[in-house]
Amino acid sequence: MKNFLIIIMSLCVILPACYAETVVYNVKTHKYHKPGCTWAIKCTVNCIKLEKKEAVSRGGVPCKVCGG
Repeated sequence: MKNFLIIIMSLCVILPACYAETVVYNVKTHKYHKPGCTWAIKCTVNCIKLEKKEAVSRGGVPCKVCGG
């Protein structure tokens, strides 16, 4: 039982980091997209991959097509 609790507590620490959402952020337009979005795929020059919270902190707004 003790080992089970240790595993559960470890997952509570590790899992939130695994769910950090990565987006494609356009540094010129300040819009961010889900990686599979048509506009993210087309963006090859001014786009970088970031965590969503970083894109928002840079002033990013979600794409109107995919919702970022």
